Amino acid sequence: MKKNVVALIMGAVLLLAADAWAQDTTKNSNLDEVIIRQRQKSTTINMMDPIKKETIGERELLKAACCNLSESFETTPSIDVAFTDAVSGYKQIQMLGLAGPYTSITRENIPDARGLSAVTGLTFTPGTWIESMQLSKGTGSVVNSFESVAGQINVEWRKPFEDKEERWHLNLYQNSQGRSEGNLVHRRKFNNRLSSNLFLHGRSQWLKIDQNNDGFLDQPLDKQFVGANRWFWFAPKGWEVQGGVKAVYVENAGGQWNYQKGIEQTAGNPWGFQLNMQRYEGWAKIGHVFKNPAKSIGLQLSGVYHKQDALYGKRNYDAMQQSFYANLIYQGFISNTNHIIKFGASSIVDRYEETWTGQQFKRTEVVPGAFAEYAYNAKKFNVVAGLRGDYHNFFGAFLTPRLHLRYAPAERSVFRASVGRAQRTANIFAENMGYMASNRTFILQTKETGNAYGLNPEVAWNYGINFTQKFQLDYRDGAFSIDYYYTNFENQVVADVEDAHSVRFYNLNGKSFANSFQTQFDYELIHNLDLRLAYRWYDVRTTYSGVLKEKPLIAAHRAFANIGYETRNKWKFDYTIQWISSKRIPSVHAHHGGGVTDEDRSPDFVQMNAQISKGWKDKFEVYIGGENLTNYMMHAPVIGASNPHATGFDASMIWGPSMGRNIYAGLRYKIF
Repeated sequence: MKKNVVALIMGAVLLLAADAWAQDTTKNSNLDEVIIRQRQKSTTINMMDPIKKETIGERELLKAACCNLSESFETTPSIDVAFTDAVSGYKQIQMLGLAGPYTSITRENIPDARGLSAVTGLTFTPGTWIESMQLSKGTGSVVNSFESVAGQINVEWRKPFEDKEERWHLNLYQNSQGRSEGNLVHRRKFNNRLSSNLFLHGRSQWLKIDQNNDGFLDQPLDKQFVGANRWFWFAPKGWEVQGGVKAVYVENAGGQWNYQKGIEQTAGNPWGFQLNMQRYEGWAKIGHVFKNPAKSIGLQLSGVYHKQDALYGKRNYDAMQQSFYANLIYQGFISNTNHIIKFGASSIVDRYEETWTGQQFKRTEVVPGAFAEYAYNAKKFNVVAGLRGDYHNFFGAFLTPRLHLRYAPAERSVFRASVGRAQRTANIFAENMGYMASNRTFILQTKETGNAYGLNPEVAWNYGINFTQKFQLDYRDGAFSIDYYYTNFENQVVADVEDAHSVRFYNLNGKSFANSFQTQFDYELIHNLDLRLAYRWYDVRTTYSGVLKEKPLIAAHRAFANIGYETRNKWKFDYTIQWISSKRIPSVHAHHGGGVTDEDRSPDFVQMNAQISKGWKDKFEVYIGGENLTNYMMHAPVIGASNPHATGFDASMIWGPSMGRNIYAGLRYKIF
């Protein structure tokens, strides 16, 4: 009995000792909580993708007013933005030294701004609607199209099924030049399967301004309304359906200060500009993801009706476009997911009716095609090889080969290379509307008048190589990149403005090419203080009437710096400065009876933009900013402004800002 009692006592002592030791060990092993935070960059580059894509996020877009897509690249050095003329107020982007129509603009991988809207269509997407953008230079995937020459910009709208998105998003904007805007985005998630977005936009330029005192409005008085509604349905068994509609209404009136609608365009009366536009779009995307998520099939459908009536002085340009697009894509793999295969078929139908100064041009283009693309994916090496074949009812069959390579010698170092062919039909009037703001004669130098104005399709090869190096210095992330792209045209529809009194369109007879070199450096100097430096060089030349010349109105050099700072209490400061070199100006002296030489060049200039914003609890934000803070502008953007009905009047030779300093303010309000 005593032995049992002793054993019980000893066991209790051992248990108490073990428990005390365990508590002491636990106490000694407890560590203070460590929270690691990493701030998402406003612009990112995926190091694993064989195609270099800059993903421009919402934070980047909020660094400027970003009223619409054409104004969303103020802090992106890869894109240049310039006015098409000094009358209409439209802006056109440039990539790799080539005009906007050479860049493919898509909305969630469905063609968006093309055809008659290749220039004006950028204003139909308000910045408030945009969730992010993917920007890539050079040749793209054969899955999307055969048209892209300079690159692609894919725009992602806000998604209704994402819980992080606010239910209501209101944005109001007002600037010192008499422009008012309002945007509303509403998200409704009915359940985990069904959700919808409502997008509304209204804009008005209600104030007459003439900052350069040339008698012409710097911006036309305008009204613009855009609305869209789309639905998502995630059906059982892996099916996904999206459908939407969009409508655009535009009414512009500009020109000389005293011009009013209805005034007869004759000598002695004010010169006027008018544009009325209606556009309706509908689209659907139907997809199915199989049990193995590497296998899927999808169908993209889109339809567009676009009608516009424009008046430039005595000359009218009326146009209509009806388009249908379909793209069926299957994705699977060979053996394993290191070998991805995509193939499918597509069809594009475009019907155009245009009237320019009484002369009619009609055509219907039908282009069915098929494509296949193979991708090999490994940690250090990737290959994407694609080929598509299409048949154009005017130009016959053609092939589009494209190749992308990626090599990563180290975890944070990536080399990429690409080569590919592109083909497109030039819409000579819609893509050169800026020259309509003149008294230049439009001349088609072709023996035929059928098909696409009697001109051949534009065909170009694009070659590119780039290097991206990411690094960490003093525990802060940075990146350095260098790009070089060369675009060579086998044929190009040349818009020749070397003569002061005409715009001549003809097929290329000689060389036409574009060299583009860019280097960029991004680094977080101190916590929340981001610096971006960039330099870009262009050498763009085209043969005009047998003479190889520098393409006019393109700056060879551009230096860029952007600095942004955020505080913990939600103050944001952004500042951008850029230097733009001189540009060749064709035929400027001929307007005044002088000779024309290649030495006619614009001066170089500096532009500065800045913005300050303050937010409260992720719900309310106010912002104030300024554009062209140096107040630098052309003093005589309209040549022959005193007598616009006479020969020599020209508002299309725009090499710099045609408007002065612009101060703006606005607010953003969110309800979650």
